[in-house]
Amino acid sequence: MAKYAWTWKVKPECIDEYVQMHLNPWPEIMKAHAAAGFKNYSIFQNGNQFFYVLECDGDINEAFSKMVNDPDCIRWNNITSKMLDVSLENGDVSTGVEYLREVFYLK
Repeated sequence: MAKYAWTWKVKPECIDEYVQMHLNPWPEIMKAHAAAGFKNYSIFQNGNQFFYVLECDGDINEAFSKMVNDPDCIRWNNITSKMLDVSLENGDVSTGVEYLREVFYLK
């Protein structure tokens, strides 16, 4: 299973709302992530920088395609994408992802 990681910055005035949404995600969002093949998905915060790491049991581009076309994810992303300090094409979160290179992993 492949692992992926990236970072985004959240606008300082949106941090509290962004954190609260992710502490209390909609059940539909959780189901959509699982259906897309995302596993072991975590988000870590360092100030206004958020670090995302997940595993995907299929093609990551196909998984993101499922996510950005899911009606519940569209509603979620319409809210959260405005909080990000990143350039997204039409609110499509997959366009703002630049994967980080893994340089160490302890099994």
